[in-house]
Amino acid sequence: MKMKVFLNSILAGALLFAVCGTISAQNTSACCPIDDSEWVNIGLPSGTLWKSANEPGIFGYYDATSRYGSSLPTKEELQELKDVCQWLWTGSGFKVTGPNGKSIYLPAEGYRHFDGSKYGSGTYGNYWSRTPDDTGKAWELYFYRGGIYTNSNSISEGLSVRLVRRPRKH
Repeated sequence: MKMKVFLNSILAGALLFAVCGTISAQNTSACCPIDDSEWVNIGLPSGTLWKSANEPGIFGYYDATSRYGSSLPTKEELQELKDVCQWLWTGSGFKVTGPNGKSIYLPAEGYRHFDGSKYGSGTYGNYWSRTPDDTGKAWELYFYRGGIYTNSNSISEGLSVRLVRRPRKH
């Protein structure tokens, strides 16, 4: 009996690995277990959860959307974060506090220009959304000590990525 349970556990793990290993990163939340400690509910009206940290690196738009797909925030989710939360500059980024008092930290990691040079680390924060605009650009969250904006940016730039998790629809 113990051997049967052991073999079933191995088969279940192998199946989970096989399925998760063959799908893209944008779909992993649908099949693979998610560590809930990585996600922060800051009390947004939409119920959107924000990941507690950025994905490591700076990403071009196509790289970000191909790696993370629907886990990237939409333009509307960035706007909600901007409009609903309190933003406190901490010296190299913003502490963003939601309506329920919980917060996330968005570091000002700068951006990578299309020529490969990096600008504004510690001064500017630029975060991709998955929402393209109608001029060949895509929407971003852009901030510095003096302001917080959603605007469109060239898809040839490299920006930071912070993932979101949406509430499940019943």
